[in-house]
Amino acid sequence: MKKIIAVVLTLALFAGILALSGCGGTQAVTLDTAKLVGDYDVPELRGTEINVYNWGEYISDGAEDTLNVIQAFEDLTGIHVNYTMYDSNEDMYAKMKSGGASYDVVFPSDYMIARMIEEGMLQTIDFANVPNYSYISEDFKDLYFDPENAYSVPYTGGMVGLIYNTTMVEGTPDSWDIMWDPTYSGQILMFNNPRDAFGIAQFLLGQSVNTTNTEEWRAAADKLIEQKPLVQSYVMDEVFDKMESGEAAIAAYYGGDYLTMAEINPDLAFAYPKEGTNIFVDSMCIPSNANNKAAAELFINFMCEPEIALANAEYLCYLCPHTAVLEDERYTLRGNEVLYPQEEVKTEYFHNLDRETQDLLSRLWEEIKLA
Repeated sequence: MKKIIAVVLTLALFAGILALSGCGGTQAVTLDTAKLVGDYDVPELRGTEINVYNWGEYISDGAEDTLNVIQAFEDLTGIHVNYTMYDSNEDMYAKMKSGGASYDVVFPSDYMIARMIEEGMLQTIDFANVPNYSYISEDFKDLYFDPENAYSVPYTGGMVGLIYNTTMVEGTPDSWDIMWDPTYSGQILMFNNPRDAFGIAQFLLGQSVNTTNTEEWRAAADKLIEQKPLVQSYVMDEVFDKMESGEAAIAAYYGGDYLTMAEINPDLAFAYPKEGTNIFVDSMCIPSNANNKAAAELFINFMCEPEIALANAEYLCYLCPHTAVLEDERYTLRGNEVLYPQEEVKTEYFHNLDRETQDLLSRLWEEIKLA
Protein backbone atom coordinates (compact mmCIF):
# COMPACT_ATOMS: atom_id res chain seq x y z
CA MET A 1 0.00 0.00 0.00
CA LYS A 2 1.32 3.38 -0.95
CA LYS A 3 -0.37 6.36 0.56
CA ILE A 4 0.63 10.03 0.66
CA ILE A 5 -1.60 12.03 2.96
CA ALA A 6 -2.34 15.68 2.30
CA VAL A 7 -5.25 16.56 4.55
CA VAL A 8 -6.88 19.84 3.57
CA LEU A 9 -9.10 21.46 6.14
CA THR A 10 -12.07 23.19 4.60
CA LEU A 11 -14.15 23.58 7.72
CA ALA A 12 -15.08 27.09 8.85
CA LEU A 13 -13.93 28.09 12.30
CA PHE A 14 -16.69 28.98 14.73
CA ALA A 15 -16.01 31.81 17.18
CA GLY A 16 -15.59 30.61 20.74
CA ILE A 17 -15.71 26.93 19.74
CA LEU A 18 -12.81 24.53 19.89
CA ALA A 19 -12.07 23.74 16.26
CA LEU A 20 -9.59 21.24 14.88
CA SER A 21 -5.82 21.22 14.71
CA GLY A 22 -2.57 19.30 14.42
CA CYS A 23 -1.94 17.08 11.45
CA GLY A 24 -5.58 17.50 10.41
CA GLY A 25 -5.56 21.26 9.90
CA THR A 26 -5.69 24.62 11.64
CA GLN A 27 -7.79 25.47 14.68
CA ALA A 28 -8.49 28.13 17.21
CA VAL A 29 -6.69 27.79 20.52
CA THR A 30 -9.59 28.80 22.76
CA LEU A 31 -11.47 26.12 24.68
CA ASP A 32 -15.18 26.77 25.05
CA THR A 33 -15.69 25.53 28.61
CA ALA A 34 -19.47 25.55 28.09
CA LYS A 35 -18.98 22.52 25.83
CA LEU A 36 -17.34 20.44 28.54
CA VAL A 37 -19.37 17.55 29.90
CA GLY A 38 -17.69 17.13 33.28
CA ASP A 39 -17.47 19.31 36.37
CA TYR A 40 -13.92 20.49 37.05
CA ASP A 41 -14.58 22.91 39.89
CA VAL A 42 -13.19 20.88 42.79
CA PRO A 43 -12.17 23.38 45.49
CA GLU A 44 -10.20 20.88 47.58
CA LEU A 45 -7.91 20.14 44.61
CA ARG A 46 -7.14 23.73 43.70
CA GLY A 47 -3.56 24.61 44.51
CA THR A 48 -2.43 20.98 44.40
CA GLU A 49 -0.26 19.44 41.69
CA ILE A 50 0.13 16.27 39.66
CA ASN A 51 3.11 14.72 37.90
CA VAL A 52 2.26 13.50 34.40
CA TYR A 53 4.74 11.30 32.47
CA ASN A 54 3.98 10.85 28.77
CA TRP A 55 5.60 9.99 25.47
CA GLY A 56 7.23 12.83 23.54
CA GLU A 57 5.04 14.66 20.99
CA TYR A 58 1.98 12.99 22.52
CA ILE A 59 -0.46 15.70 23.56
CA SER A 60 -1.87 18.80 21.92
CA ASP A 61 0.52 21.42 23.26
CA GLY A 62 -0.44 24.77 21.77
CA ALA A 63 2.14 24.67 18.99
CA GLU A 64 1.09 25.86 15.52
CA ASP A 65 -2.30 27.14 16.64
CA THR A 66 -3.37 24.02 18.51
CA LEU A 67 -5.03 23.83 21.89
CA ASN A 68 -2.67 23.69 24.86
CA VAL A 69 -4.39 20.88 26.74
CA ILE A 70 -2.21 21.07 29.85
CA GLN A 71 -2.70 24.82 30.15
CA ALA A 72 -6.44 24.43 29.66
CA PHE A 73 -6.59 21.87 32.47
CA GLU A 74 -4.55 24.07 34.79
CA ASP A 75 -6.68 27.14 34.07
CA LEU A 76 -9.87 25.20 34.59
CA THR A 77 -8.98 23.31 37.75
CA GLY A 78 -6.26 25.32 39.47
CA ILE A 79 -4.16 22.13 39.58
CA HIS A 80 -0.54 22.56 38.50
CA VAL A 81 0.77 19.91 36.09
CA ASN A 82 4.43 18.90 36.15
CA TYR A 83 4.71 17.41 32.67
CA THR A 84 7.70 15.32 31.58
CA MET A 85 8.31 13.00 28.62
CA TYR A 86 9.99 9.70 27.80
CA ASP A 87 11.12 7.99 24.60
CA SER A 88 10.09 4.39 25.19
CA ASN A 89 8.13 2.08 27.46
CA GLU A 90 11.39 0.66 28.72
CA ASP A 91 12.75 4.09 29.69
CA MET A 92 9.53 4.89 31.55
CA TYR A 93 9.51 1.53 33.31
CA ALA A 94 13.16 1.76 34.36
CA LYS A 95 12.72 5.22 35.84
CA MET A 96 9.61 4.23 37.76
CA LYS A 97 11.12 0.93 38.90
CA SER A 98 14.16 2.72 40.29
CA GLY A 99 11.92 4.61 42.69
CA GLY A 100 13.64 7.85 41.81
CA ALA A 101 10.44 9.62 40.81
CA SER A 102 6.74 9.53 41.62
CA TYR A 103 4.06 10.10 38.97
CA ASP A 104 0.31 10.48 39.13
CA VAL A 105 -0.53 9.67 35.49
CA VAL A 106 1.52 7.63 32.99
CA PHE A 107 0.78 6.47 29.43
CA PRO A 108 2.22 2.94 28.95
CA SER A 109 1.56 0.62 26.04
CA ASP A 110 -0.40 -2.62 26.34
CA TYR A 111 2.36 -5.11 27.20
CA MET A 112 3.95 -2.67 29.65
CA ILE A 113 0.60 -2.16 31.38
CA ALA A 114 0.36 -5.92 31.85
CA ARG A 115 3.87 -6.01 33.32
CA MET A 116 3.22 -3.08 35.65
CA ILE A 117 -0.04 -4.61 36.88
CA GLU A 118 1.72 -7.90 37.55
CA GLU A 119 4.46 -6.13 39.51
CA GLY A 120 2.05 -4.01 41.55
CA MET A 121 3.17 -0.74 39.94
CA LEU A 122 -0.35 0.43 39.04
CA GLN A 123 -3.46 0.98 41.11
CA THR A 124 -7.09 0.55 40.15
CA ILE A 125 -8.99 3.59 38.92
CA ASP A 126 -12.19 4.74 40.61
CA PHE A 127 -14.33 5.09 37.50
CA ALA A 128 -16.98 6.96 39.45
CA ASN A 129 -14.50 9.82 39.13
CA VAL A 130 -13.98 9.19 35.40
CA PRO A 131 -17.51 9.26 33.96
CA ASN A 132 -16.19 10.19 30.52
CA TYR A 133 -14.85 6.64 30.29
CA SER A 134 -18.29 5.93 28.81
CA TYR A 135 -17.01 7.48 25.56
CA ILE A 136 -14.34 4.79 25.11
CA SER A 137 -15.30 2.40 22.32
CA GLU A 138 -16.19 -1.17 23.28
CA ASP A 139 -13.49 -2.25 20.81
CA PHE A 140 -10.94 -0.89 23.29
CA LYS A 141 -12.35 -2.56 26.38
CA ASP A 142 -11.74 -6.05 27.80
CA LEU A 143 -8.34 -6.17 26.09
CA TYR A 144 -5.83 -8.80 27.14
CA PHE A 145 -3.59 -6.47 29.19
CA ASP A 146 -6.45 -5.22 31.42
CA PRO A 147 -9.31 -7.71 31.00
CA GLU A 148 -11.36 -6.28 33.89
CA ASN A 149 -10.92 -2.65 32.68
CA ALA A 150 -9.66 -1.74 36.14
CA TYR A 151 -6.27 -0.11 35.61
CA SER A 152 -6.30 1.75 32.31
CA VAL A 153 -8.17 4.19 30.08
CA PRO A 154 -7.26 3.87 26.37
CA TYR A 155 -5.74 7.02 24.89
CA THR A 156 -4.57 6.11 21.38
CA GLY A 157 -3.73 3.13 19.23
CA GLY A 158 -2.17 2.25 15.92
CA MET A 159 0.19 0.04 14.00
CA VAL A 160 3.83 0.14 12.98
CA GLY A 161 4.70 0.34 9.30
CA LEU A 162 7.29 1.33 6.71
CA ILE A 163 7.81 5.02 6.04
CA TYR A 164 9.81 5.64 2.86
CA ASN A 165 10.86 8.52 0.65
CA THR A 166 9.50 7.99 -2.86
CA THR A 167 12.35 10.02 -4.40
CA MET A 168 14.95 7.74 -2.78
CA VAL A 169 13.28 4.32 -2.80
CA GLU A 170 12.54 2.44 -6.00
CA GLY A 171 9.07 0.97 -6.37
CA THR A 172 6.49 0.35 -3.64
CA PRO A 173 7.93 -1.77 -0.82
CA ASP A 174 5.63 -4.32 0.78
CA SER A 175 8.05 -6.23 3.00
CA TRP A 176 10.26 -5.62 6.02
CA ASP A 177 13.13 -7.04 4.00
CA ILE A 178 13.77 -3.61 2.43
CA MET A 179 15.32 -2.64 5.76
CA TRP A 180 18.01 -5.23 5.05
CA ASP A 181 18.57 -4.14 1.44
CA PRO A 182 22.21 -3.00 0.96
CA THR A 183 20.99 -0.65 -1.78
CA TYR A 184 19.89 1.66 1.02
CA SER A 185 22.94 1.31 3.24
CA GLY A 186 23.31 4.35 5.46
CA GLN A 187 19.77 5.51 4.68
CA ILE A 188 17.83 3.20 7.04
CA LEU A 189 16.45 4.24 10.44
CA MET A 190 15.70 1.57 13.03
CA PHE A 191 13.79 1.70 16.30
CA ASN A 192 15.92 2.53 19.32
CA ASN A 193 13.93 0.31 21.62
CA PRO A 194 14.27 -3.45 21.88
CA ARG A 195 10.67 -4.61 21.64
CA ASP A 196 9.89 -2.76 18.41
CA ALA A 197 13.25 -3.53 16.82
CA PHE A 198 13.03 -7.23 17.62
CA GLY A 199 9.42 -7.26 16.48
CA ILE A 200 10.41 -6.23 12.96
CA ALA A 201 13.03 -8.99 12.73
CA GLN A 202 10.58 -11.50 14.19
CA PHE A 203 7.84 -10.66 11.69
CA LEU A 204 10.35 -10.98 8.87
CA LEU A 205 11.48 -14.38 10.19
CA GLY A 206 7.91 -15.61 10.62
CA GLN A 207 8.13 -15.75 14.42
CA SER A 208 5.63 -14.70 17.03
CA VAL A 209 6.68 -11.48 18.73
CA ASN A 210 5.74 -13.19 22.00
CA THR A 211 7.81 -16.34 21.55
CA THR A 212 9.55 -17.84 24.55
CA ASN A 213 11.86 -19.94 22.38
CA THR A 214 15.47 -18.95 23.09
CA GLU A 215 16.68 -20.05 19.66
CA GLU A 216 14.10 -17.85 17.96
CA TRP A 217 15.17 -14.81 19.99
CA ARG A 218 18.79 -15.53 19.08
CA ALA A 219 17.86 -15.81 15.40
CA ALA A 220 16.10 -12.44 15.58
CA ALA A 221 19.14 -10.91 17.29
CA ASP A 222 21.41 -12.28 14.58
CA LYS A 223 19.11 -10.73 11.99
CA LEU A 224 19.39 -7.34 13.68
CA ILE A 225 23.18 -7.66 13.90
CA GLU A 226 23.20 -8.47 10.19
CA GLN A 227 21.25 -5.27 9.57
CA LYS A 228 23.37 -3.03 11.75
CA PRO A 229 26.02 -2.02 9.14
CA LEU A 230 23.20 -0.69 6.94
CA VAL A 231 21.58 1.40 9.68
CA GLN A 232 22.19 5.15 9.67
CA SER A 233 20.82 5.59 13.17
CA TYR A 234 18.69 4.00 15.87
CA VAL A 235 15.96 6.52 16.60
CA MET A 236 12.81 7.41 18.44
CA ASP A 237 11.57 11.01 18.13
CA GLU A 238 14.65 11.88 16.05
CA VAL A 239 12.90 10.09 13.19
CA PHE A 240 10.75 13.17 12.55
CA ASP A 241 13.60 15.49 11.58
CA LYS A 242 15.44 12.84 9.62
CA MET A 243 12.50 11.74 7.48
CA GLU A 244 11.02 15.20 7.07
CA SER A 245 14.35 16.61 5.87
CA GLY A 246 15.13 13.72 3.50
CA GLU A 247 18.17 12.74 5.53
CA ALA A 248 17.09 9.08 5.43
CA ALA A 249 15.18 6.98 2.92
CA ILE A 250 13.46 4.34 5.06
CA ALA A 251 12.20 4.12 8.63
CA ALA A 252 10.07 1.75 10.64
CA TYR A 253 7.73 3.81 12.78
CA TYR A 254 4.17 4.37 13.93
CA GLY A 255 1.53 5.07 11.30
CA GLY A 256 0.15 8.10 13.10
CA ASP A 257 3.56 9.76 13.13
CA TYR A 258 3.87 9.18 9.39
CA LEU A 259 0.87 11.45 8.87
CA THR A 260 2.64 14.24 10.74
CA MET A 261 5.85 13.74 8.76
CA ALA A 262 4.04 13.66 5.42
CA GLU A 263 2.61 17.10 6.05
CA ILE A 264 6.16 18.44 6.12
CA ASN A 265 7.56 16.21 3.37
CA PRO A 266 4.99 15.13 0.75
CA ASP A 267 7.58 12.80 -0.83
CA LEU A 268 6.99 10.35 2.03
CA ALA A 269 4.75 7.31 1.66
CA PHE A 270 3.66 4.49 3.94
CA ALA A 271 3.07 0.74 3.77
CA TYR A 272 2.07 -2.08 6.12
CA PRO A 273 4.42 -5.00 5.35
CA LYS A 274 2.94 -8.28 4.22
CA GLU A 275 4.69 -10.27 6.97
CA GLY A 276 2.60 -8.48 9.60
CA THR A 277 3.15 -5.79 12.18
CA ASN A 278 2.61 -4.77 15.77
CA ILE A 279 -0.71 -3.30 16.82
CA PHE A 280 -0.68 -1.30 20.02
CA VAL A 281 -2.88 0.58 22.48
CA ASP A 282 -1.48 3.26 24.78
CA SER A 283 -3.52 4.02 27.88
CA MET A 284 -3.65 6.39 30.83
CA CYS A 285 -2.83 4.73 34.16
CA ILE A 286 -2.27 5.74 37.78
CA PRO A 287 0.90 4.41 39.44
CA SER A 288 0.56 2.72 42.79
CA ASN A 289 2.72 5.40 44.45
CA ALA A 290 0.78 8.37 43.03
CA ASN A 291 0.62 11.29 45.45
CA ASN A 292 -2.61 12.85 44.17
CA LYS A 293 -4.98 10.16 42.91
CA ALA A 294 -8.07 12.37 43.00
CA ALA A 295 -6.44 14.97 40.75
CA ALA A 296 -5.09 12.19 38.51
CA GLU A 297 -8.61 10.87 37.97
CA LEU A 298 -9.85 14.39 37.27
CA PHE A 299 -7.08 14.78 34.68
CA ILE A 300 -7.96 11.46 33.01
CA ASN A 301 -11.62 12.46 32.89
CA PHE A 302 -10.61 15.78 31.31
CA MET A 303 -8.55 13.94 28.68
CA CYS A 304 -11.70 11.96 27.82
CA GLU A 305 -13.78 15.10 27.29
CA PRO A 306 -15.10 15.01 23.68
CA GLU A 307 -13.56 18.42 22.89
CA ILE A 308 -10.22 17.54 24.46
CA ALA A 309 -10.12 14.08 22.88
CA LEU A 310 -10.84 15.72 19.52
CA ALA A 311 -8.01 18.22 19.97
CA ASN A 312 -5.59 15.41 20.86
CA ALA A 313 -6.77 13.15 18.03
CA GLU A 314 -6.23 15.91 15.47
CA TYR A 315 -2.84 16.84 16.88
CA LEU A 316 -1.49 13.30 17.31
CA CYS A 317 -2.90 11.69 14.15
CA TYR A 318 -3.15 8.31 15.90
CA LEU A 319 -6.06 5.89 15.93
CA CYS A 320 -8.71 7.28 18.28
CA PRO A 321 -10.73 5.08 20.72
CA HIS A 322 -13.20 7.88 21.58
CA THR A 323 -16.70 7.35 20.16
CA ALA A 324 -17.67 11.03 20.23
CA VAL A 325 -14.59 11.91 18.19
CA LEU A 326 -15.22 9.13 15.68
CA GLU A 327 -18.75 10.45 15.16
CA ASP A 328 -17.74 14.12 14.98
CA GLU A 329 -17.86 15.63 11.50
CA ARG A 330 -15.01 17.94 12.48
CA TYR A 331 -12.64 14.97 12.87
CA THR A 332 -10.61 15.23 9.66
CA LEU A 333 -9.03 11.77 9.91
CA ARG A 334 -12.20 9.69 9.86
CA GLY A 335 -11.72 6.86 7.40
CA ASN A 336 -8.01 7.61 6.93
CA GLU A 337 -6.43 4.54 5.31
CA VAL A 338 -3.32 4.60 7.49
CA LEU A 339 -5.25 4.78 10.76
CA TYR A 340 -8.36 2.87 9.71
CA PRO A 341 -7.32 0.68 6.76
CA GLN A 342 -10.11 -0.96 4.79
CA GLU A 343 -7.89 -3.87 3.80
CA GLU A 344 -7.03 -6.32 6.56
CA VAL A 345 -3.56 -5.94 8.03
CA LYS A 346 -1.91 -8.92 9.71
CA THR A 347 -1.18 -7.84 13.28
CA GLU A 348 -0.04 -9.12 16.66
CA TYR A 349 0.00 -7.40 20.06
CA PHE A 350 3.10 -7.41 22.19
CA HIS A 351 2.38 -9.34 25.38
CA ASN A 352 4.18 -9.14 28.67
CA LEU A 353 7.09 -11.57 28.55
CA ASP A 354 8.08 -13.81 31.43
CA ARG A 355 11.07 -12.68 33.48
CA GLU A 356 13.49 -15.13 31.87
CA THR A 357 12.54 -13.97 28.37
CA GLN A 358 12.71 -10.30 29.42
CA ASP A 359 16.24 -10.85 30.71
CA LEU A 360 17.19 -12.63 27.50
CA LEU A 361 15.80 -9.76 25.43
CA SER A 362 17.82 -7.24 27.46
CA ARG A 363 21.04 -9.21 27.03
CA LEU A 364 20.54 -9.66 23.31
CA TRP A 365 19.73 -5.95 22.84
CA GLU A 366 23.00 -5.06 24.58
CA GLU A 367 24.84 -7.43 22.26
CA ILE A 368 23.26 -5.78 19.22
CA LYS A 369 24.13 -2.26 20.36
CA LEU A 370 27.72 -3.31 21.10
CA ALA A 371 28.19 -5.40 17.96
